[in-house]
Amino acid sequence: MHVLVTGGAGFIGSNYVRRLLDGRSDIAADRVTVLDKLTYAGNLANLAPVSDHPALRFVQGDIADTDRVPELLTGVDAVVNFAAETHVDRSISSSAEFVTTNVLGTHNLLQAALRADVPRFIHVSTDEVYGSIDSGSWTEEWPLAPNSPYAAAKAGADLLVRSYARTHGMNVSITRCSNNYGPYQYPEKVIPLFATTLLRGGTVPLYGDGLNVRDWLHVDDHCSGIDIVLAKGIPGEVYNIGGGRELTNRQLTESILQACGATWSSVRAVSDRKGHDRRYSLDDSKLRALGYRPRVNFEEGLAQTVSWYRDNASWWEPLTTAAA
Repeated sequence: MHVLVTGGAGFIGSNYVRRLLDGRSDIAADRVTVLDKLTYAGNLANLAPVSDHPALRFVQGDIADTDRVPELLTGVDAVVNFAAETHVDRSISSSAEFVTTNVLGTHNLLQAALRADVPRFIHVSTDEVYGSIDSGSWTEEWPLAPNSPYAAAKAGADLLVRSYARTHGMNVSITRCSNNYGPYQYPEKVIPLFATTLLRGGTVPLYGDGLNVRDWLHVDDHCSGIDIVLAKGIPGEVYNIGGGRELTNRQLTESILQACGATWSSVRAVSDRKGHDRRYSLDDSKLRALGYRPRVNFEEGLAQTVSWYRDNASWWEPLTTAAA
């Protein structure tokens, strides 16, 4: 199988590529093409463990490129679309790139895949498209109610993907995951931001009262779920991928402090984010019926993740220096 992975040099995409090529995946991929724009969050170092693999081809480019994308889809058996602008805070300060990449880029990829008659298309989305939920958990049929420009752009992409299934009969599936964590995550997201800051002896910000709730999913479990959807997912369907571990931001902060050997004196209170969703919670029973189970215990996964950042300062220090 020839798999095109867009955004394959980013955090989750690169984990998926490594999985395809290092024997962890049940997907028999004999060719893997990575298309990545290499924005600030894309990093070739994320692919270093498999960079010499004979099945890997890397192409620097944009999913919104109407000339390049069709060329890359010739002979492709499956597209897995990770390419996206993803950071909520960035979308609040400047949302244009989110619309361009997440909506227009996805449309270009869909149209090119339709013309090339690509047999399978997986679109990777987020639980943030559902908005916020006070109690219970979202099923895949829950109405979309995004509250940030990032989430709205992802919801727009989801609806486009759905329309190509309904209108054109494309074999597409959508996955919506909860908050990911693990090695190689760009240090603007909360766990790597807190870990790298604390490891340098700095202080970390806690939004508002710290009681916003998120479900935490290790990136390995997320990619395992995507494999299952690629192999067994029903065309046109949506699949939630959860980690099964809900924590308030205060509880998460306490766990990171402990893993880094720091105390609450390293935390500073900051004003809450605009439009900050209170709680996310996914019902992923639909995917579990296909055999999905999250395998990584949160405490163990967090400890391993912090240990990775402690041991790989050469990977993240240039990124934090460039962002300063």
